[in-house]
Amino acid sequence: MSAGLERIVEKAKAKPRERFTALAHHLSEDMLKETFARMNQRGAPGVDKVSMAEYGRDLDAHVADLVERMKRHAYDAPGVRRTYIPKAGNPAKLRPLGIPTVEDRLLQAAVSRILGAIYEPVFLGCSFGFRPGRSAHDALREIRTTVWNGRAHYVLEADIRGYFDHIDHDWLLRMLELKIGDPWILRLIRKWLKARILDQGVVTHPEEGTPQGGPLSPLLANVYLHYALDLWFEKVVRPRLRRGAKLVRFADDFLLLFEDENDAKAVAAVLPKRLAKFGLEAAPEKTRLVPFGVKSWRQGKEATGTFDFLGFSHHLGTSRRGTMTVVRVPARKSVHRFLMEAKEWLRTNLHMAPAEQQAILTAKLRGFYQYFGLYHCTRRLSAVRLQVLRYWRQALGRRSQRAKASWPGLNRKPWFDLPYPRTAHPTV
Repeated sequence: MSAGLERIVEKAKAKPRERFTALAHHLSEDMLKETFARMNQRGAPGVDKVSMAEYGRDLDAHVADLVERMKRHAYDAPGVRRTYIPKAGNPAKLRPLGIPTVEDRLLQAAVSRILGAIYEPVFLGCSFGFRPGRSAHDALREIRTTVWNGRAHYVLEADIRGYFDHIDHDWLLRMLELKIGDPWILRLIRKWLKARILDQGVVTHPEEGTPQGGPLSPLLANVYLHYALDLWFEKVVRPRLRRGAKLVRFADDFLLLFEDENDAKAVAAVLPKRLAKFGLEAAPEKTRLVPFGVKSWRQGKEATGTFDFLGFSHHLGTSRRGTMTVVRVPARKSVHRFLMEAKEWLRTNLHMAPAEQQAILTAKLRGFYQYFGLYHCTRRLSAVRLQVLRYWRQALGRRSQRAKASWPGLNRKPWFDLPYPRTAHPTV
């Protein structure tokens, strides 16, 4: 971190209510070039079709021109290229992504670094997504520890419908103005929020939302829910409850854990109203209260519910010592999505050399194992490995109508092998 950003962090920690009025000068040529080196060099081009490699070949001149335009306040946010990817857990549905130009991504990433230095010291401990030194596994550990220690007996699942598409611009800017007093930075953010979207030849001008795909969007999304949800729950709701409660949030995915059922029901009743105040909607079909804790575990399996969070299915089990334990396994949606992606990849790369197929399938499986490698997951991960082998055998069998790929024959091939799962996170 540069000396300038370190000073911002120190000031934000020492004075949590401080409003920062002079920030644009941190967007220097050196800071922008350092930011460019941190960016994903394989990022897709935007509407101008300029790639990262092309922009980087003459980086000094491009950055100098960008800084000069910013000093004249002549920078105008270009359009965002809309693309679609399969939605997590439901490949039939597509999730929109907004791809800014390389130059716009660079400037967004630099502003994100500045705002991150300001907001990171004030974000609450219940927030885990898109924050340095915090991960989904930390959120999972927090849930397990809370349930283990008997501080949760009910889990309130909630889902914000189309969160990134429904962030209210006016509310977001009002929230930012509480900490950001530099008019040029606020003007930049306003331009990015209002930037036109090019979707298959059609141009639209957004009235709400922040496009997923821009480097600044995750931080803006955290700022929005910091004020709309986190502070409200910690400062307003918790002091009024009879017993303990905890919020665990990863980006727009969150759970509320309660010791008392009446507390949980009361919050479930007011939560939709709180979200609606900020233009957000809690999906009623995905909002439910689940008994989950030592109290329901003692009553038997029928009294205990299950829930999915961050790709894992959670339920209660009994340890070898006869005590309650929290069991997390890859959710069926997570497994289905991975298997369908592997099957589709094999279909489109049918005639690739088997050794190359093996290398890529190995990398895909290891990535899956790395995220889902918790203590109780080995059996389900082994089943995933076996199913990928079956899909691979089917794909190899379609390469030729004469020779069928039999299991005995393939098992003699040195390349027909995939890694077995392991526990990557024994303490989560």
